[in-house]
Amino acid sequence: MVVNSGGPGGSGQLQSIIASVGFKDTRITKQYDIVGMDPRGVSASSPAIDCISDGQADKTGFVFPAGVIQGNWTAADTKKVADECVERTGSKKMLAESGTVNVARDMDILRSALKDKKLTYVGQSYGTRLGAVYAEMFPSKVRALVLDGAQDPTKGTAERKVTQYKGFQRSFDLMVRACTKQPNCVLGDQRDKALQRFQKIVRPLIDSPARTQSGRPVDFNTAIGAVIGGLYQSDTWSDVQAGIAELKQGKGDTLLALSDGFAERGAKGVWSNYLEANVVVNCMDEQRRTPKQEELLRAKIWEAAPFLDPGESVKGARDGCEAMPGSTGLNYPYAQDITGLPDTLTISITGDPTTPYEGGVNLSESLNGSLLTVKGEQHTIAMSGASTCVNRAVSDYVVDLKTPGEGSTCKIE
Repeated sequence: MVVNSGGPGGSGQLQSIIASVGFKDTRITKQYDIVGMDPRGVSASSPAIDCISDGQADKTGFVFPAGVIQGNWTAADTKKVADECVERTGSKKMLAESGTVNVARDMDILRSALKDKKLTYVGQSYGTRLGAVYAEMFPSKVRALVLDGAQDPTKGTAERKVTQYKGFQRSFDLMVRACTKQPNCVLGDQRDKALQRFQKIVRPLIDSPARTQSGRPVDFNTAIGAVIGGLYQSDTWSDVQAGIAELKQGKGDTLLALSDGFAERGAKGVWSNYLEANVVVNCMDEQRRTPKQEELLRAKIWEAAPFLDPGESVKGARDGCEAMPGSTGLNYPYAQDITGLPDTLTISITGDPTTPYEGGVNLSESLNGSLLTVKGEQHTIAMSGASTCVNRAVSDYVVDLKTPGEGSTCKIE
């Protein structure tokens, strides 16, 4: 059973270990080897995508021109990003060929090397895109696909991004609701004023970053990125609240820790290439945009998710992919009208902040497959072992190809 952790940029090798623990009490680990592949350019694969040194990342963070973050960008800025990625990775061709279509071809070579006539696969988040693209390219080679936390194949890049950040705003609002019910909530006890309180705390970071014990700064973009990372599951909402409270004292240690965990920075200052690979692979997958289109997207994102809004003009937004080598390798919508594909299993969580529930519904319909609804507030669940109900459903499908009935639900325990 081949697994993918998502991202893009997540290590498949690491995910195989996580999955072996999550599935330890199921028939899967008794009957299947769990195999994780680091996709081209990712983690232990060589050459690995590399765009910034560890020291520079510590000094500035990994800042990539994008509509969601604060900052003004020029064509020269995006060219500098692309040039550094090419120089440090060592090959324009390598970057240009790192998109999902080629990774799907690699995965079919892996299937053949494993001597499996057909692929059994579990992918989460971005891994659902990889699985769906594989299904589109090699439908006759599919035995079973579990797609957890689905990227919506029916939406173009801009539309999907707006939907995604609406999901984060929903989770932010739920986090605020939980906070305001507690004594001494940093955002007060009135939900309708909490957003203004939050903006009053984080917007000054644009000009005056918070300091940390390590001396590394926490600016607006780092703080917002940390909050987003903490919204992925309800278990870390309290850490987000603590981090916001620290900002009022001019400190950023808790949010920096959240940011480091999300970006896979080790305690000794060694960064994985997760964010760099994420950027480059998405550049080869996503629809590229003009500066005007990026400004319109920035406006829509800030309207959909006002907790991201720095209180500035949308001018200066830029698609950081514009100078990258290669071009978009996917057609949108993708994974449509596939013939010869067996039943698949899509898992979608009702409160998933980054791949909202609707995306899972749309993916299951696109693949004409089965859908398992999970009630809860987090992103992905299939390989975590967080629900015996989900484990049972995945095990029944992977081992026996038995899918849950229409309308089936589980909950996070």
